[in-house]
Amino acid sequence: MTQPKAWTNHARDVLKDSGFSRGGARDAVIEYLGRQHCATSAQEIHQALRGEGRAIGIASVYRSLEALHNLQLVQRFDAGHGEGRYEAVAPTGEHHHHVVCDECERIMPFEDPALERAINQLAERVPYAIAGHDVVLHGRCPDCQKR
Repeated sequence: MTQPKAWTNHARDVLKDSGFSRGGARDAVIEYLGRQHCATSAQEIHQALRGEGRAIGIASVYRSLEALHNLQLVQRFDAGHGEGRYEAVAPTGEHHHHVVCDECERIMPFEDPALERAINQLAERVPYAIAGHDVVLHGRCPDCQKR
């Protein structure tokens, strides 16, 4: 993904251009997401920000994520454990996909140029205007395989 500061500044600019004023909770969520290298849940964001001494409610985290998602600044995906995961969307379109351990719920990001080419070829053959995609693979991580 792009540099964290670049995404953070980009997100703030898009929000401002869309008529949002700066807000403490939203700024905290933006700063936190800008530091992440992979997806995180609203609960994890809330716990981390509270751990940093920020007085922020879980409803404010969800409202912030919803605004960011509606402006296509974050992507939401379902890792299959009942809770959505969120991550910053690079302004360049650069992205990765995820492998999820079905036992310990560990998430590992991955990139695969051949997969991207195959998805782009498929997008040309379907009658939809494809706006984006996400790939989530499920299995057992190396640690869980040893157990």
